[in-house]
Parts: sequence; C-alpha cells; structure tokens
Amino acid sequence: MQTSKLYAAFVVCGLAWAALQTYIIHSFGFVWFITITDGLLSAVLLSCACWLINNNLRYYQPGRGSYINLFIWCVALAGICTAGCRYLLPLINTDQIYNNFLSQSLIIRFFTDFLAIGWMAMISLLWYSQLDQKETLKRKTEAEQLAREAELYNLRQQLQPHFLFNSLNSINALIGFKPDEARRMIHQLSDFLRGTLKKDDQLQVSLNEELAHLNLYLDIEKVRFGHRLQTEISCDALCGTATLPSMLLQPLVENAIKFGLYDTIGEVTVSIRGEIEDGYLTLMVQNPYDPQTSKPKKGTGFGLRGVQRRLYLLYARNDLMETHASDDLYTTIIKIPQL
Repeated sequence: MQTSKLYAAFVVCGLAWAALQTYIIHSFGFVWFITITDGLLSAVLLSCACWLINNNLRYYQPGRGSYINLFIWCVALAGICTAGCRYLLPLINTDQIYNNFLSQSLIIRFFTDFLAIGWMAMISLLWYSQLDQKETLKRKTEAEQLAREAELYNLRQQLQPHFLFNSLNSINALIGFKPDEARRMIHQLSDFLRGTLKKDDQLQVSLNEELAHLNLYLDIEKVRFGHRLQTEISCDALCGTATLPSMLLQPLVENAIKFGLYDTIGEVTVSIRGEIEDGYLTLMVQNPYDPQTSKPKKGTGFGLRGVQRRLYLLYARNDLMETHASDDLYTTIIKIPQL
C-alpha cells in the first residue's frame, strides 16, 4: 500500500517535470512539437534513472561510509540522462537552431538531472529506512509479546504445583484418621483444578469470578487447618464487575495463610478487601503474623514475586504492588488499572 503510494507520487512528479520542461523550452520560441518531444524524452530518461535508484535502495540500504557510492550512482545516472538527450533528441528534431540550443543547455540539463536524481535517492533512502525501522519494530514487538505471554504462562503454571503438593500432603495425612475429610478435600481439589484449567485461556476475569474460584481454594485450606483458619471478604458493590488478571489473588492469599498459620497454633483471620478508587481496583490482603518467627520482607516468596512480575508484564509498571508490616499485621496491596 505504501509502495503503491510512492509510485503514484513518482508518476505525478514525472508528468509535472515533463510539463514544466516543455513550457520552459517553449518560452524560448520553439514550436510545440519540439518542446513536447524534448520534455517527454527528458522526463522518460529521468524517470528511468529515478526508478533505478529507487529500486536499488529498496533492496540495498547503504551503511555508514557507503554514501559516496550513492553519490557516484547519482552522477553516473545524470550523465546517462544528459547523454541520452544529446544523442536521441537530434534524431527526432533536426532543426539546427534547436540543436545548438540543446548543445548549450547540456550542462544545465546535467545538473538539473543530478539534483532530481539526488532528491529521489534521498527520499527513497528515508522512505525505505522508515519502512525497515517499522518492520524491525513490529518484529521486536511481536517477539516481546510472545516472550511476555510465555513468561506469564510459566508463572501461572508454577502456581499450581506449589499449591497442589501441599494439598496432596494434607490429603495423605487425613486418609488414615479422617477418611471422610480426605474424600471431601479430594472433591474440592478436583473442583479447584477444573476451574483452574478453564481459566488458563482467560487473561482477565471479573472480581466475582476470581472470588468464586478463590473460595474453592479456601475451602480446601479450611479442611487442612480446620477452625484455625477464618476468612473475611468485603468488597464494594462496584468491585464485582471490575476486572483483574486471572488467579492473581490465590498466591496472595496462600502467602497470607503461610505466614499467618504456619508459625502459630491459634486461630488466624485472613481478610480480603476490595474497592474501586481513581480508576483502579484496589485489593488488600491482611494476615496476622509473629515478627519473631516470620519476618516477612517485601517481595519475598515465590507468590509475591510471581504476582509482582505478572503485574509488570501486563501493565509495564512496578508500582502496582506494595507490602507493609506493622505491629503483628502483614498487608499486601495491589492496584489493577481498569482500562
């Protein structure tokens, strides 16, 4: 499409050049037949030279230090155009006065042809350099997109074994003395994994969908920890339809459970709060922890690192996640732009 536009402009400029040269020569008092043949032949020769330099630059872009070759090409093509006029026009127009005029105008013809071919070379060089840059940028963007999608896929796939191994260990522990609980946990794990597989092709989901899937995970964890694990989920009415990357909350809640329950024997409440604020879906996950044993740090653990990396890959920002530890409460906050 762009190349066809360039050729259309090329034809228009050639016709304009022929018309201008015809008018200028006619102003010297020559008849229209002589001036038209002169203008057309000169334009055809110049068009061939411009096409040749354009076609050459289409497939060959001179590097640094190679522009002298392009200059030599322009000089050579201008000389060929001038020589063509010198030897072909007298065969068509035998008027002696015109032939004398032609001989005296050869230097001017050479420099005008050189300038026209030089302009064509410069325009072609810029045009095709721009096309090459766009094509290179397109390939780079596509490669980055593929790499980003592959990394996102790998991050999501790494979440499943991390949780699955813990659940299987718990099922193994329950089989001996609580077989009913083990069977229930197997059914819940099956539902959770089935939902996970459905989400594999979904990049964005609504918060309602994410919370429904998260509840399957929490049901499994409650079987593991019994009455020790309590959860509180509170979200604004507007949050339900807000979108976020699928399975983004699960590693945050898993991290909260890990730091909240693994080092304690009492009841622990993990709270999840959501609200819409300034065009962002803000989600906050809180859990109590013992600073003497847990010592959570910002960005520690695969769960938090994975979430932060996913947010960066999706939104190209590093400021969408933050963690705070104060007194005996650990808080993770993420912000999801609502586009």
